Amino acid sequence: MSQAASTLSEASPSNRFPLAVLLIGGAAIGGSPIFVRLSEVGPMATAFWRVALALIPLFIVALMKREGGQKPQNIFDYGMLIFPGVMLSLDLAAWHLSITMTSVANATLLANLAPVFVTVIAFFFFKARISRVFVSGLALALAGVVVLKGGPTALANGDLRGDSLAMIAAFFYACYILSLGRLRSRFDTMRIMLWSTASAAICIFPVAFFFEGDMVPVTVYGWSMVFGLAFVSHAGGQVAITYALAYLPPAFSSLTLLLQPVVAAILAWALLSEAIGTMQALGGAIVLAGIMVARKSRA
Repeated sequence: MSQAASTLSEASPSNRFPLAVLLIGGAAIGGSPIFVRLSEVGPMATAFWRVALALIPLFIVALMKREGGQKPQNIFDYGMLIFPGVMLSLDLAAWHLSITMTSVANATLLANLAPVFVTVIAFFFFKARISRVFVSGLALALAGVVVLKGGPTALANGDLRGDSLAMIAAFFYACYILSLGRLRSRFDTMRIMLWSTASAAICIFPVAFFFEGDMVPVTVYGWSMVFGLAFVSHAGGQVAITYALAYLPPAFSSLTLLLQPVVAAILAWALLSEAIGTMQALGGAIVLAGIMVARKSRA
């Protein structure tokens, strides 16, 4: 989907800077599985703190920046600002639940189908031009994720219900990315992030409270994990992606999802002493190659 030039006060930079911001955002989100794994509270409670605590730096930056961008004019505008947060909350709930029902490899692989959903939805509903080069890059990057996670045989160890939930999570994340892309033609980054993050927190809280109960970390270490997830992966990663969506197509931007397992593998090696084998190194290289091919398409 070709993004119109932003009508906001942000000047339109060359594509290189938004691309760099996009890759940094993808890398920041890639650290989220490590924070989730090390969290003292359950996956749903961790998801709540991820968005709730992220409101702190987002609100501070919004107050300091005081952008004069377009404000919502009616109830439809407010609904559109809330919609991405609802999609994000559904994505997080479905993905975290899928991890408890199927293998971690399956949950990660199938959740990374989001770029496919973004491409299909953009093509059929928004009449976006999708080139063969972009499709080739997407296929190559997805193949890299499969290799990184142990090859096609890894899919045999999952549960059908959990696998289905992971695919549903991918669909909701695709809706989240596409809705952000549509909003960036009208509203500034911080306004979108504040509304979407707040609505996600409101949606996730009752699910976490009723399904898990133990919401609060009990140690400084536990709080450091949820603060890290909120500040680095959400306030950092999602803001970067939202900013880049004003200048880059959602279909290409969604490919940053495929950086997540690569970054997670590197962080697991550095922080958790998990070895990186030949398959993981090869898979990571293929993912990066696929993203570079897709970049050349200007899809």
